[in-house]
Amino acid sequence: MSATHSPACLRSPDAVELVSATPPISVPGSFSRYHAAPMPRHGCGRAWLLSNLAVLGPVALLAMLAVFAPYRALGQENPLSTIHVAPPPPPPPPPSTEPPPVEGKAALKARAGERIRVDVNLVLVPLTVTDPMDRLVTGLEKENFALYENNHPEALKSFSSEDAPVSIGVIFDLSGSMANKVIRARDSILQFMKTSNPQDEFFVVGFNDRPELIEDFTSSTDEIDARLSTVKAGHRTALLDAIYFGLNKMKQAKYERKALLVVSDGGDNRSRYTEGEVRSVVRESGVQIYSIGIFDPYAATTEERMGPLLLNDISDETGGRLFRVDDIAEMGDIATKISSELRHEYVLGYKPTDEKRDGKWRKVRVRLVPPAGLPPLTVHARNGYYAPLQ
Repeated sequence: MSATHSPACLRSPDAVELVSATPPISVPGSFSRYHAAPMPRHGCGRAWLLSNLAVLGPVALLAMLAVFAPYRALGQENPLSTIHVAPPPPPPPPPSTEPPPVEGKAALKARAGERIRVDVNLVLVPLTVTDPMDRLVTGLEKENFALYENNHPEALKSFSSEDAPVSIGVIFDLSGSMANKVIRARDSILQFMKTSNPQDEFFVVGFNDRPELIEDFTSSTDEIDARLSTVKAGHRTALLDAIYFGLNKMKQAKYERKALLVVSDGGDNRSRYTEGEVRSVVRESGVQIYSIGIFDPYAATTEERMGPLLLNDISDETGGRLFRVDDIAEMGDIATKISSELRHEYVLGYKPTDEKRDGKWRKVRVRLVPPAGLPPLTVHARNGYYAPLQ
């Protein structure tokens, strides 16, 4: 889902970054520097002491040493005449006189589970922001976003914009109409993977008459390259079946964030699943869908003419986008742009005010509250989710 707001700043041709003008912050508790007073010149006294050692008695000798000892120690400990003063460490707490409580098995299990506890009520909404020239906008903060569920404002419990790893499935069209495009498409897929987060995991599904798993989850682009080098295009297009297959495969993903990349040149003419069935599964999955569409402007069939609309709608409602290829030589650049978007997403997290587990569709809307004086911006975010049943 896309929404346009006002406004973000322009920083480079490829991305926009809002740079904070916050002054430097001094860190409390840092060391202070003091200059010690000049030390006494006691060399003459030492010479006098040695030359008259025989004359002085033991008591006088000890008295002299007591006078000069502090200055000698100061000179050894601080040869640069600078003292770094640090606050003294707090005294250790007194030892407890009570024996530790004995924990039962249930308590031990609860303590162990605290480390890996996941709040299933937290809804995550990944999104990207673009400017009027379709460039990414980075550097926004939590206060720049407002979120609504069924038009009710929700408090954001979490906010992140770091480059976190993603589980990604590639849905690769190998139907007959892709015969003269398959090499460029394969190269763009590899370009997408090589510019993604090194920790991302990928699987690849190829499809024509039916979908088939080409490569299972892996982070090795070399393995995927070897498998893709043998693919050939032919037969018809079961696009909807392939998307359904990919969403089902995504249930085995290891990362919280998940995305599909669909590379296709047209509509569907072979699937068993209907468009309505696939749309329902897309909504339930919470998986973002990005698409690279290599469409023929002179498409002859109804399926081919409907292809752009199908991919655009499915991608848009998940917070992803459809990128149309006007020049097949630009596919690599488009693939790089998509990998960059996935690496520069904002992720908003909230706990719904409506806690009912009724399985109903909840509409989600993100409103941008940008800094003043910026051009209109567009938010790309999922438009809803199904509430859990239990």
